[in-house]
Amino acid sequence: MSMLTPPGMGGQYKITGGKYPRMRPARRRGRLAFVGVACVTVLAVLGWGTLQLIDVFTGGDKASAAGAAGCVTTARASASPAAAVLPKPGQITVNVLNATTRSGLAQKTADELKKRGFRVGDVSNAPKEYDKKVEGTGLLLGPDAALKSSLTVLGTQLSGAERRTDAARKGAALDLIIGNGFKGLTKRADADTALAELAAPRPAPAAKKKSC
Repeated sequence: MSMLTPPGMGGQYKITGGKYPRMRPARRRGRLAFVGVACVTVLAVLGWGTLQLIDVFTGGDKASAAGAAGCVTTARASASPAAAVLPKPGQITVNVLNATTRSGLAQKTADELKKRGFRVGDVSNAPKEYDKKVEGTGLLLGPDAALKSSLTVLGTQLSGAERRTDAARKGAALDLIIGNGFKGLTKRADADTALAELAAPRPAPAAKKKSC
């Protein structure tokens, strides 16, 4: 009889061998594996959620999108340049010439221009090359240098008038040749508004800055 067999027991209760039998149940390996996978999953979800919160508060998504697109362009307003220097009406001499068959237009127009501050030169009928040949409201004629200066100023007084330069012309005086479509100078209030707009500074296009 083995020394491991309790006294009084034998037969079918006889225990053989030199060790006690293991009385605890077998390990549940499947359950332990499931618990491990669940823990890893929970940790992964928590980590992903933390990253999302960081992106929300730091603008990570916008920064990533900007990086993917390249550089970010921002507009910056620039200072307004000085207004173009234009002569004042008192610095401009105008010859008023009548190219129509209606008498008295040249003198009447010259008097009105004088009231508006312009200097008046010759007042007469238009020369043969223009007489009865100007179909519009009028023709403003001057030297090349006057196109973007004195002709621009005089143009505020007669809307729709054609502007023309003559390279061979001497002196700075301008000709206002009254055409067949002439019905009078532009209303003084409108002409003054146009002059004010010419003198006003114009904003320059906004400068664009790229940042990567």
